[in-house]
Amino acid sequence: MTERSKKKKEEDVQEASEDMTEALAEANAKAEEYLNMARRLQADFDNFRKRTEKENDEFRRFALCGIAGSLLTIVDDMDRALGTAKEEDELVKGIRGIRQNLMKILEENGLTEIETNCKFDPNIHEALCIMEADTEGDIAEVFQKGYRMNDKVIRYPKVKVTKKKESE
Repeated sequence: MTERSKKKKEEDVQEASEDMTEALAEANAKAEEYLNMARRLQADFDNFRKRTEKENDEFRRFALCGIAGSLLTIVDDMDRALGTAKEEDELVKGIRGIRQNLMKILEENGLTEIETNCKFDPNIHEALCIMEADTEGDIAEVFQKGYRMNDKVIRYPKVKVTKKKESE
């Protein structure tokens, strides 16, 4: 083998090596691009899944609020019926049990009664009338109980509020 042919072979090998290095770098760049694309796609899918779960949860809560509001009228009717009962017979005990079971189910789904043993708060209480008293802004009487479901007021308590007597 001549010196010239050896040099030519070395140049060919070096050229082939450079071509392979370029091809490898190109393939690595493509692989990195595809990997980044897959990561973005996975992140988009995770965001979509989380958003869908949140929307479904909000829809469920909204639907429960509507149903609970309707059931509260039945609870009110039971309370009125129990308030007029003269004796504690089996029928009255049965109605009390049904009311307790209904309230237990509603409470398990996030229903809580709005407190009325406090000062009047126009954000959570509805004043139907005012009466004069020695204090200002107390709740004197509750006409209808109010309820929250998952921190959302579904029915405001209807109350009578005290107003301080004016001096003559």
